[in-house]
Formats: sequence, C-alpha cells, structure tokens
Amino acid sequence: MPGPLLVLLACLPGLAAVTALGLCASGVDRVATAGLAARAVAQDAARPAAAAHTAAKPRIVPRTVWLDDASRRSQPPPRYDDKVVAVFVHHTDSPNGYDCADAPRIIRYLYAGQTGARDWDDIGYNFLVDKCGTVYEGRAGGVDRPVTGAHTQGFNHRTAGIAALGTFTAGVPVPQAMVDAIAAVAAWKLGMADVDPRTDVRLTSSNSLSRYRSGVTATLPALAGHQDGYMTSCPGAALSARLPEIRQTAARLQGRPVTAP
Repeated sequence: MPGPLLVLLACLPGLAAVTALGLCASGVDRVATAGLAARAVAQDAARPAAAAHTAAKPRIVPRTVWLDDASRRSQPPPRYDDKVVAVFVHHTDSPNGYDCADAPRIIRYLYAGQTGARDWDDIGYNFLVDKCGTVYEGRAGGVDRPVTGAHTQGFNHRTAGIAALGTFTAGVPVPQAMVDAIAAVAAWKLGMADVDPRTDVRLTSSNSLSRYRSGVTATLPALAGHQDGYMTSCPGAALSARLPEIRQTAARLQGRPVTAP
C-alpha cells in the first residue's frame, strides 16, 4: 500500500484525468484521517481512568448469628443480578422498645413470618439495621454479591433492600446511629457500580402490583424509600424525612463533593 509521500506525488498537477485527481484527493484524506484517529486513540490511552466512587464496607453481622443450622440447610439456592444500582429503605413495622442485644431474635421472628405465613423462600431484606447501628446480613447469597431480594415488589432486580428494625411513623425519633449505618451500607453497595446515591436511576417494573405496570421503565431515586416503588407508607414518615440526609452522607462516604440537601 503506498505511503503518504507517494500518494501526494501522484496528486501533482499534470495528471491526465480529473477522475484521477478525485482518487488522489480521496487517498490523501484517508491517510490524514487514519493519522488523526491513531493519535486520538493514543491520547485516550494516555488519559487516566476516571476514579470510581467507592466506599468502605461496613461491619456486617453474618446471618449465622440469627439463623439456626437446620434453617440454613433448608435454604434454596440464592438468585443474583449483574449489579446493584439502587437501594430501597424499609422499616420492619415491629416494636421500637427492644434492647439491641435482642436484634437477632427479632430478625429470626421476621424470617419465620416471611417464610411461614407468606411462604417466601427466605427473608426478603438484604440487610437489617438495629437502633444501635449494627448491620445484619439478611437474605442469603453473600453480602458482597448482587443478591436478588424480595423487598420491593416489582423492583427486586438490581436493587438491595435495607430494613430499619422498628416502626418510624410521623413523630417517631430515628436514632442517628441507625441513619448513619443505613447510609454506610448504601454507600458501599452503590459504590460497587459507581452510582451516586443522590441521583436517579432507571428501573423496569417486573410486577403490575407495584406503582408501575409490569414492563414499564420508571425513573426512581438511587436511594429510595419503599413507597417510591410500591403503594405503601413504608419506611414511615419519620424515616422517609431522613432520606435526603442519608443520601448526602452516603455520597460523602463515596468521596463525592457534598452539596446542599
């Protein structure tokens, strides 16, 4: 194949046909374009990759603390998505006057209700947080993996469910330790996919009993309340009011610039 110099020489005046000039001009353009493209590729390769906004993994108490061996043996295999791009916050609608040492017993009771009366294959939430800020592993499958939960009907895929132990309707104080722990879990899980907790994401409903007909793609907060995807008052007015703070804290934990709420 002729190099750039030969192509240019062939394009000198004196050629017999106009068509030849057209061919030469085309050849010069191809050579120049190829050179620019090569330089662009080299410049892109030289640019540093954009830094991912990740957060530290919080301490998570394993499910073996609240689930007995017999129940663990009867668990069906977990299901997985490709990644987690949104988090839904819940409350468990259970009494608030518990001692934090009783949290494993309460979670076991919730598990029994969901797998018994509701006939679910496991507890629906991926994580549970008590009022002292202790984080517990919920649904089986591995806390580091994108386990498909059963927490927000229609939007269980590519999401994680974090449940606050208690009932947080209007006027009920939400412990700061609980708020901070929810933010830490959300920052860590969303950081794996470099998702800003303050942004919106696109999720496709899989169930017409959600707020959106099955197959509809909805725009929802990346850090949402249960009521954003389902007709419910969960996670309660008091905890819902703390979601802007939780989003900001989670973004800060990911190393993102802090903005006004």
